Amino acid sequence: MNTVTLASLLCLLAGAATVARAEDPYFYFTWNVTYGTISPLGVPQQGILINGQFPGPNINSTSNNNIVVNVFNHLDEPFLLTWSGVQHRKNSWQDGTLGTNCPILPGQNFTYHFQVKDQIGSYFYYPTTSTHRAAGGFGGLRVNSRLLIPVPYADPEDDYTVLIGDWYSKTHKQLKTFLDSGRSLARPDGVIINGKSGKGPGGDEPVFTMKPGKTYKYRICNVGLKNSLNFRIQGHPMKLVEMEGSHVVQNVYESLDVHVGQCFSVLVTADQEPRDYYMVASTRFTKEVITATRILRYTNGKGPASTVLPKAPEGWAWSLNQFRSFRWNLTASAARPNPQGSYHYGQINITRTIKLVNSASRVGGKLRYAINGVSHVNPTTPLKLAEYFGTADKFFKYDVIPDSPPEQEPKLVTSEPNVGNITFRTFVEIIFENHEKSIQSWHLDGYSFFAVAVEPGRWTPEKRKSYNLLDAVSRHTVQVFPKSWAAIMLTFDNAGMWNLRSELLERRYLGQEMYISVLSPERSLRDEYNLPDNAPLCGSVVGLPLPAPYTI
Repeated sequence: MNTVTLASLLCLLAGAATVARAEDPYFYFTWNVTYGTISPLGVPQQGILINGQFPGPNINSTSNNNIVVNVFNHLDEPFLLTWSGVQHRKNSWQDGTLGTNCPILPGQNFTYHFQVKDQIGSYFYYPTTSTHRAAGGFGGLRVNSRLLIPVPYADPEDDYTVLIGDWYSKTHKQLKTFLDSGRSLARPDGVIINGKSGKGPGGDEPVFTMKPGKTYKYRICNVGLKNSLNFRIQGHPMKLVEMEGSHVVQNVYESLDVHVGQCFSVLVTADQEPRDYYMVASTRFTKEVITATRILRYTNGKGPASTVLPKAPEGWAWSLNQFRSFRWNLTASAARPNPQGSYHYGQINITRTIKLVNSASRVGGKLRYAINGVSHVNPTTPLKLAEYFGTADKFFKYDVIPDSPPEQEPKLVTSEPNVGNITFRTFVEIIFENHEKSIQSWHLDGYSFFAVAVEPGRWTPEKRKSYNLLDAVSRHTVQVFPKSWAAIMLTFDNAGMWNLRSELLERRYLGQEMYISVLSPERSLRDEYNLPDNAPLCGSVVGLPLPAPYTI
């Protein structure tokens, strides 16, 4: 087991406690990751629990808090967690992906330590190793506003996290066997809301309660594996106020399409007849629609929920139009991407344009997914560690893919580490182009980006005329519809090694991801932190002398 730090000892003694310091507050958590029996679809199966919970415990934090999570791995496999959407400023060592961290081996522990900066909003965490996400290990993560920074709506009566996602009745090891054998995952067996589908023991119990006349915040995240989901609440419109760390123009929606990896915060007022109502989550863009329901109860409710469920929209054109309706709230004092909070991102000169095309191929009869013809493979030594110890040239080459792929359909060219090298503090345009018939969902760690366009067809430079260069929402995940493209823009001002991946489990597991290296030429602590003292070493860097530390 790794050396137990002072933080770990405090965790063991207190579990979760606040320590008064002159600096920003610290919150300590001890998490034990184990297998356990769960019944999301009403049938017992093996799941991954955190402190005996499925889903895992919520982290409730405030901007500038220091979060210290000591994770003990009691599984029989290596394990890692990532904090999806939380920007680890100067600190990709806490990213929790195989390109940046050695996994936590069975019977060992690792203490994550990161600070949530000015990124007020709704996030979640989940496992990045193997197919563990298909078994659980996920939970909500909130970043609240400090009292000095007002939010653009009145404080709600209460704050609820809603984790929705598709689900398989097979274990994660069975699903891994399917993928390793070259097969794709079939359609899911169900959809769950906060760990249940509405079937089986406890499925008919209320998830949340509301007092008549009061307004509540619901943080809705798609933590699933494959399917976009539509979320709605029977008889209750939803006022959208935040998505993925940004306040938005407060439009009202009857339902919301939440694509894999995305989070929305809405306000819901209990102004209907006092009774039970259904929360509904159902698959989108599938031949057979799979639906889950959970009960929302008024405290003075006098009747069951109606069996007539609100219908979901049809077709992806509706979903595209909903994306176009999302706008950044330019009058709010927070949340803002930090330090990228420019009102004038549309006036910054683009220094580089990168087009990324996803593709599927078969190699030796086995399915692989790729970006611009390269299917990513993680080396035994994490990419960030190899770079930090000066041995990167032994494990990978930078920029193995061109900035613009050839016009013909990209086939799988090679399976190797796929690492892009982007100059520190440059403003870059990235185009995701999807030639396939299925919807894609892309996520970038360590950053928020401006999602300036999602449109059908193929991208050309003339398409920039359709960009929203005024109030596109700053976020960290974007969907790309079939036979369509999406454009994002951002300043790469966060030094480190950052994962750019498909949020669809099978696509990421089979190679549709890459890493982006953003090196600070000054090797200064102003730009990036040193390797943490408690970081485990693995691969070829074991036994090597530590590099000279960064200094101010």
